[in-house]
Amino acid sequence: MTDKTGFVGLGKMGEPMARNLLQAGVPLVVHDIDARKVQAMSAEGAAVAASPAAMARECQRLICMVETTAQAEAVIGGFAEGARPGAIVICMSTIDVAALHRLGAMLAERGIALLDAPVSGGTTGAAAGTLSVIVGGPAPAFAACAPLFQTMGGNVFHMGPLGNGLAMKLINNMLLQVQVVAIAEAAVLATKAGLDLEQMRQVIGVSTGHSMAFERSFPRMQTRDFSPSGTADISFKDQELETALAKQLGVPMLLANVTQQVYQMARAAGFGKEEGACVVKVLERLAGVTVGRMS
Repeated sequence: MTDKTGFVGLGKMGEPMARNLLQAGVPLVVHDIDARKVQAMSAEGAAVAASPAAMARECQRLICMVETTAQAEAVIGGFAEGARPGAIVICMSTIDVAALHRLGAMLAERGIALLDAPVSGGTTGAAAGTLSVIVGGPAPAFAACAPLFQTMGGNVFHMGPLGNGLAMKLINNMLLQVQVVAIAEAAVLATKAGLDLEQMRQVIGVSTGHSMAFERSFPRMQTRDFSPSGTADISFKDQELETALAKQLGVPMLLANVTQQVYQMARAAGFGKEEGACVVKVLERLAGVTVGRMS
């Protein structure tokens, strides 16, 4: 990992991911619209690029870790302006699969490879370097970038051609987001029925209703902890991508479409920047109860 690596997007996920690369000795060049985050990384030893295009002129490995499809298109378009043939662009953002394929074709015309490498594990996994990194794209490009992925993640998967990493990530997110709404419904029903929520947590923890999603989200609903790791806004955005992919492939998606509307209701109620478990507040209002300590 002696070649310079560029990293655009120092958000809640990107900043700890970039820091792990830097601490592993990767010569890192960073860029972000937030000057304070760039300055913090610079103080830790990262070089700074004025733009994605400028970054691409000095780096052969270029990572994009931004939030939306439009942002990723702008960043990768900048990479295309400055990158030399043989460079590898790594899109670690969760974006539209069709847009990814368009970007891949555009870069291929310039002799530049594209990998999609979205991640799962949240901010805790990003900080610990234990993310799941789910990669699609050419095998030689994957092999060349594997040390970077192994530094940022504890589990690295090559899913096959370009777009397969994103498709897998969207399916994973769909399962989580649908379960969070189901858990919120269960918590509201239990409260309305007069059950003790701590006993409920213990019972489900050793019974068939248990899941990683329950373990992650139910305690937040119990304690009213909606401080963001992932947000309702991001959950809604991801479900839009999930349902769009399903439409492109002609696959019916009942639960993803229905639960997306619950996230939309949470956003409309002003909870968009809160953790996805905040959907429980929408259902509480409809049922006339409050889950957790305040009930």
